[in-house]
Amino acid sequence: MTEAVETVDILIVGAGPVGMTLHLALAAGGQPSLLIDRRPPADLQTDPRALALSHGARELLEQIASWPARAATPIETIHVSQKGGFGRTLIDRDDYALPALGYVVRYRDLAAALAANLATGSLLAETEILGIDADDDGATVSLRQAGRQRTIRCRLLVHAEGTPGDDPAVSVSDYDQHAVICEVTPTPSHGRRAWERFTPDGPLALLPLGEEYAIVFTLPPAKADAVMAMDDAAFSAALQAQFGSRMRFARPGPRSRFPLALRLRDTLVKGREVWIGNTAQTLHPVSGQGFNLGLRDAWQLCETLLRSGIDAASLGDYAASRRLDRRGGALFTDRIVRAFSNDCAPLQVARGLGLLALDVFPPARHFVAKRMIWGARAWP
Repeated sequence: MTEAVETVDILIVGAGPVGMTLHLALAAGGQPSLLIDRRPPADLQTDPRALALSHGARELLEQIASWPARAATPIETIHVSQKGGFGRTLIDRDDYALPALGYVVRYRDLAAALAANLATGSLLAETEILGIDADDDGATVSLRQAGRQRTIRCRLLVHAEGTPGDDPAVSVSDYDQHAVICEVTPTPSHGRRAWERFTPDGPLALLPLGEEYAIVFTLPPAKADAVMAMDDAAFSAALQAQFGSRMRFARPGPRSRFPLALRLRDTLVKGREVWIGNTAQTLHPVSGQGFNLGLRDAWQLCETLLRSGIDAASLGDYAASRRLDRRGGALFTDRIVRAFSNDCAPLQVARGLGLLALDVFPPARHFVAKRMIWGARAWP
């Protein structure tokens, strides 16, 4: 007997925060979709990352009743400086009449807030994709779920499953840096201030999270190896040496590490397939742009589909509408990392002058801050 083919309008591969955001936003507009994910739902609760969410991201998540208010720590000021050089910039929420410039949330808390709004039956977890047969009218996806093979036909297939591996459609630029992440206790308290400290090894970010700081400690791979092998006292000392003496750090939590690279998919749309979030672009974590960019991908795709339906023209419009935001975000983060991750004396002077200019010339500072808060839609 021939296996029955199930049909859905939109199939979303990847039930992380970006995929769930798209699913819930579509549902709020009356458009059903189906989520599939290779992981069991409990795996989302083991992710060690803290996410820096912009105020713009909060505005989007509140519209689908998925803002984890109790778990979010506001960022009221951001202090930007360079190690061993002059110049600094301070960005303050009061300049933008906002409750916060952004927020820090544990990945697991955001995932739980989104998952709480999923309807029963809207997620197929622990599902393996066996094959995809795409054509001009949709895609046929072969799956294995709970030991049973299934075939689903969809009018639109959305890829939101995470950072791509070896894919010829994705260009990769390796930074030769790893991010070591953990949480530490600061003295004095953080006062809801985030720090972006540029060093020759790479950016060091301190993000307020509850009473702690979530640390993104960027280092060359060999130094990351050494830092991961340190005991807590030695790690705190290494962090102190990189940051400076303005505060003290103690009680570091478990450490994890991730290699860093810029990955950009050449095209967001191919027939009736669309790529969003980290499948479309993976950015360096400096300035916390990547995840916010992925949420904007999901939201704008939803708006396009609800307004114009599922056809080649609307998908082309979506791809064109995302060009400025994603390319701008990639260029912004890439240039910062490459300009600041060195100890070249002339560049150090130029960086100091740039930071000083941002501090004393408000229009320039506001341009950068609004880009971080709202993405390309903040640009004139």
